[in-house]
Amino acid sequence: MTLTIWAITSTRAIMASPARLAAFWFGLQALWGALLGISLQARTSALHPDQALIAYGQIATIGALTAMLVQLVVGPLSDRGRARGADRRPFLIVGTVLGAAGVIAFYLAPSFGALLGATVCLQFGVNIAIGPYQAIIPDYFSADRAGIASSWMAALQSAGNATGALVATFIAPVIGVATVLAALLCAGCIVTVTHMSRIKPRAIAAQRVILPRGALDLFISRAVLWIGFYTILGYMFFYVRDTLHIAGAARATGVVILLFTVSAAMGAALAGRPSDRLDRRLVVNLGTGMVAAALIAFALLRNVEALYGIAALAGAGWGGFLTADWALGCAILPRNLMATAMGVWNIAVAGSQIVAPALATALLLALRPHSEVAPLYAFGLATFEVLLGAAWIWRLPRLAESF
Repeated sequence: MTLTIWAITSTRAIMASPARLAAFWFGLQALWGALLGISLQARTSALHPDQALIAYGQIATIGALTAMLVQLVVGPLSDRGRARGADRRPFLIVGTVLGAAGVIAFYLAPSFGALLGATVCLQFGVNIAIGPYQAIIPDYFSADRAGIASSWMAALQSAGNATGALVATFIAPVIGVATVLAALLCAGCIVTVTHMSRIKPRAIAAQRVILPRGALDLFISRAVLWIGFYTILGYMFFYVRDTLHIAGAARATGVVILLFTVSAAMGAALAGRPSDRLDRRLVVNLGTGMVAAALIAFALLRNVEALYGIAALAGAGWGGFLTADWALGCAILPRNLMATAMGVWNIAVAGSQIVAPALATALLLALRPHSEVAPLYAFGLATFEVLLGAAWIWRLPRLAESF
């Protein structure tokens, strides 16, 4: 993998570094790796111990709804600026400043109400940057060069998630966690924005939006699978604490997420060649089948010793899904409108953060299971969601081997 590739603009060839442009993604993913899998659950439990699972579902849903709404508003504003020849740096800078302040407020919140307010502010600020940043690859790289840039984004996403999990797991003072995450976010923004100031984005040509065949089914399948993912991620802490009764649940959950992330990177790498040679729908099903098998193993074994091995199995399967899912997206979504298409496609992920805790909360409120088995009910729901999303993928047409 080379560190630099050529991005062709309307006036001249300028050397753009995918590693530097992807640096901001590392800081953002470190933030989510800490918050979504560990800190949001741990902070909710500390500030609302009586109804922690229900309170978590509420705060996660409100935070994700904020994220989706902000992206839907900010994205078109950013695109209008790009159409007039501007770049997206102001959105990245404003989002980073507000996001860093939100991180500090989140970890220092003295009450559940303050935590809820800080979460909304954090999601609002960070997603001012995330929406425009989604278009970073098509802004600077042509379609035939996007693969190298995408590989850097994927690599730094996994590295950022793992780093965030480590920070939330092994740094004890909450102010220490907040400081490190805010510093990583700001550092990544500085590297990316500085590089953007030295290169020129590609010219944008107006295009008519046409919904490609299979795009809707791909969106639905992706959304349902991500709902399953966020259900697993959201309730893993409670599974570790309430079902397995592991002391130091936050640290144990951090190790689980770290293993899941590392295994996902390996699974993604191993699935690359099969995704080019086999039916990509089959590769999706092989990966999601491993995730479903891991969820069943969590429920049946309830074993501390098996926890980490099962998490690694689930991570490898999820990484395989991500690779095939990306290949399907590149094959189906229009290349000349990839930035717009990816923005809409991302709603499947942002919306899933809303739907996942909302569905699980509704299930738990309806059945009111004992706290020890409540996470297993959530995992049962996640198993159904994963299998449904995997089955839905077969509604797509059989695609050519290359795209």
